Amino acid sequence: MRALVHATIVTVFLAARPLCAQADPADAAAFWKSVQANCDAAAARPASELGRKIAQTAINEFVLFGGHEIDANGRLIRFGLTAAEPENDRADPASVNQRSWRRVMAYWQALYGNNVGPMLEVRAHGDAADSAPEKQAGALLRATPAELRQAIDAVSDPGLREIVREAVLRAAVLDTPWSAAFISYLIKKSGVTANRFQFSNAHRTYIYDAFAASAAELAGGAGERLYRACPLGATRPRVGDLICNHREPELADAGGQAVRERIRAEAGSKANTWSVRRSHCEVIAFIDAPASKMYSVGGNVMHGVAARRLNLRQPDLKFSHVQTSGCDGSSHWTLPQSVTSEGPDLADRCSLNDRNWFVLLQLR
Repeated sequence: MRALVHATIVTVFLAARPLCAQADPADAAAFWKSVQANCDAAAARPASELGRKIAQTAINEFVLFGGHEIDANGRLIRFGLTAAEPENDRADPASVNQRSWRRVMAYWQALYGNNVGPMLEVRAHGDAADSAPEKQAGALLRATPAELRQAIDAVSDPGLREIVREAVLRAAVLDTPWSAAFISYLIKKSGVTANRFQFSNAHRTYIYDAFAASAAELAGGAGERLYRACPLGATRPRVGDLICNHREPELADAGGQAVRERIRAEAGSKANTWSVRRSHCEVIAFIDAPASKMYSVGGNVMHGVAARRLNLRQPDLKFSHVQTSGCDGSSHWTLPQSVTSEGPDLADRCSLNDRNWFVLLQLR
């Protein structure tokens, strides 16, 4: 995602923009009505072979990684392995590719082959390693593994050199957000080529492309694009679709319709003008129709791969925006809050599924 690189620019840019693009409400309503017709027509068909393959690839990777499990109340019911794990104890000790951080490296290599180094970064703070605990660390420092290679190659002992090299790569995997690389890996492994999907280390790349596809479809020019953007909550999901949320502070209280309209207005512009940048997508891996639930699989969730069980409405099996948990009442969490804490009330924010979900990317 590399969002930190653009943090200052994005903050200023968002502050200068209105909550939603100033589009004609009648034009917006007509646009989304036409898009919804396309979404409904596709949703009425069974999931495609490709959709089932993408879903199965996601499930396979979740199992291989040894991921987290989140129930329909948004509670963590199983904490699996994380990218920081040096070994996967359930795997063959001789297989280095079963180490969790090596699984993440495979996601990056699906995007960039062996030229991964420039896309990752290792972070540190000036004097932090040698500073006394009571002293404040210095400025944030960044370097890519490629930039550190020269220093690593100067280590004379071969064994020590390999230890240092792996330590740097592991640190880079932990320091660089990888959830979009995970999605790109799943789709590429399912046999999709670059003419259909914009493989990227940023979710926003294929989110905005799906919005452009929805607009282009109405003009008969969407080409081979894999996904269209459909209103969430109004479209019945299928396996292989993607569900996406955002983390833009300015849009924290905006409804999904306002966020979608913001992106629609920007989708035809250059990437450096996109304002919805902090985002996360997951693959819909299974629909449990009798229980009115669906399972999604995503990467870099609590530093691992996670499967979450999400609520669907009855009887239409469309996404429910009620993904919260009551935490067994306000008396359930009784740990006193810090008198100096300015953070959120931990007793009120209990659901890991309570996110700003705003769009369904539907397989066309």
